[in-house]
Amino acid sequence: MKVVIQCGGKGTRLRPYTMVLPKPLMPVQSQPVLELLLKWLRRNDVRDVYITTGYLGHLIRSFCGDGRQWSMNIRYTIERQPLGTIGPLGMLRDELDTTFMVINGDVLTDLSIGAFAACHHRCGGLVTVATALRETPLEFGVIDAPEGRVKSFKEKPSLTNLMSMGVYCMEPEALEYVPDGVPFGFDDLMYCLLARDKPVYTYRHDGLWLDIGRVDDFQSAQILDWDEQSPAHERLGAVS
Repeated sequence: MKVVIQCGGKGTRLRPYTMVLPKPLMPVQSQPVLELLLKWLRRNDVRDVYITTGYLGHLIRSFCGDGRQWSMNIRYTIERQPLGTIGPLGMLRDELDTTFMVINGDVLTDLSIGAFAACHHRCGGLVTVATALRETPLEFGVIDAPEGRVKSFKEKPSLTNLMSMGVYCMEPEALEYVPDGVPFGFDDLMYCLLARDKPVYTYRHDGLWLDIGRVDDFQSAQILDWDEQSPAHERLGAVS
């Protein structure tokens, strides 16, 4: 399985820290997020990785090199202008000739790649999205008032939704809908595929998922035990 890690964004949610470090190199205790992500991929037997770079990309390329320190083969794309989350895949059309994965460079998870890929092949779609349930607290009281009369009131309720984890399994045919040299996000790809009635499926993950671009998740990651011998770290990256 070839994997593309998206590392071209500016990490605006973590400013001012990301003004000097790209988000994938933000430290989780003693290791950058990207290093933890690469180790998780390697434990899931991934060897071929492409990293899309843009903002402060030279720091990412300098840190990861060719990947030999993790027994991996790492290659890069370089965005001269921002191309969004999916746009950089256009530069890899010739390389992504079999089923591949795309992962946001700020994700930490214990998702089993084997189970995820098996679900993707079983469903037979062009794209399968890894998803997780997450509660989103609202900052305001919510009023239900049909025809102006209040029927119910909830003070700052939480909504539970199925969220995209920023982890996708794709077929090469999906790249036919990605334009060259144009900013193109995953949302654009989804709208495009759904408008053409192309099959897109989901895979429900009930384990660990942290989006390091969120301050709360970034702080949560700091209290986990990432020692390779600890149960917590063994759980992150467990192979099915």
